[in-house]
Amino acid sequence: MIASYFQNMPDIMTRALVVGTLVSLCASLLGVTLVLKRYSMIGDGLSHVGFGALAIATVLHVGNASMAVSLPIVMLAAFVLMWLTEKRRMQGDAAIAVLSTGAIAIGTLLFRLSDNQYQDICNSLFGTASMALLSDSDMWITVGVSVAVLLLFILFYTRIFSVTFDTNFAKATGVHVSVYSMMLAALTAVTVVIGMKMVGAIMVSGLIIFPALSAMRVAKQFRSVMITSAVLSLVCFFAGFFLSLLIEAQPGPAIIAVHVLVFLICTLIGFMRNRIRTRKNRSIVVEPPCKMQ
Repeated sequence: MIASYFQNMPDIMTRALVVGTLVSLCASLLGVTLVLKRYSMIGDGLSHVGFGALAIATVLHVGNASMAVSLPIVMLAAFVLMWLTEKRRMQGDAAIAVLSTGAIAIGTLLFRLSDNQYQDICNSLFGTASMALLSDSDMWITVGVSVAVLLLFILFYTRIFSVTFDTNFAKATGVHVSVYSMMLAALTAVTVVIGMKMVGAIMVSGLIIFPALSAMRVAKQFRSVMITSAVLSLVCFFAGFFLSLLIEAQPGPAIIAVHVLVFLICTLIGFMRNRIRTRKNRSIVVEPPCKMQ
C-alpha cells in the first residue's frame, strides 16, 4: 500500500502532508491557550457540532463542499458557547453537553436519510480512509483558513497572551477581552472543521488538547510551551500518518494514538525531573550561622 501511494499518487501524498502539517500547527497553538483558559472542552463540543454539520451537507448532497457548509454552523455554535459562558447564562460544561448530545443525535438521524449511511457516519466520526481523498475545494479551503489562523495568532500574540493569563489586567490596559475571546472561539471553530477531515469528529479535540498537555509537562514558560506544542504536534502527525500507511489503517486513530504515547512519555519525563529536583533541594544542607565568640 505504501508503494502505491508513493509511486502512483505522489501529488496526492504531498497534498495530504501539507494539509496535515497546517492543521497540526493551528491545533497545537490554539490548544495551549484553550487549556490554560480551561476552555479545552469547547473543542470537543464543537467537534460534535461539526458532525451534525457534515450530516446536513451529506443530506443536501453537497459533500464535495462540506467545509463551506460546516464552517458557518460550527462558528455560530462557537459564538453561542462563548456568549453563554461569558454572560453566565449557562454553565460552560452544561452548554457544551447540550450542544454535543443534540448535534450527535440530529446528525445520526440525518445520516439515515443518506444513501450510504454507514460509510458516511464512519468517515465523519473517524476521518476518511485516507487524507488523500480530500477534494480540491476542501484542500484549498483548508490551506487558506489554516494560513489565516496562523497569521491572526501571530499578529495578536501579545493580546492573546494577556487575555489568557489575566483577564482583569487585560481589561485595565484597554484590551477588548470579549472581542479576543470571540476571535479565539472563531479560530477554534475553524481549526475543528478543517481537522475533522483528518481525524474525524470524535478525535479532533485530541489534536488541540494533547500537544498542549504534553508540552506543559516538559516546558514552563508560555513561549517555550507554544514552541514545544507545535513541534510535538508535527512529530505526532508525521509518525501517525506513516504508521497508518504501514498498518493500512485510518490516519485519525493512528495520529491520536501517537499523541497519547507522547503524552505518557512527557508525563514520565516531567515526573522524573521533579523527583530529581526535589532530591537536590533536600540534599542542600543549610549551615547554621556562626556563633559570636
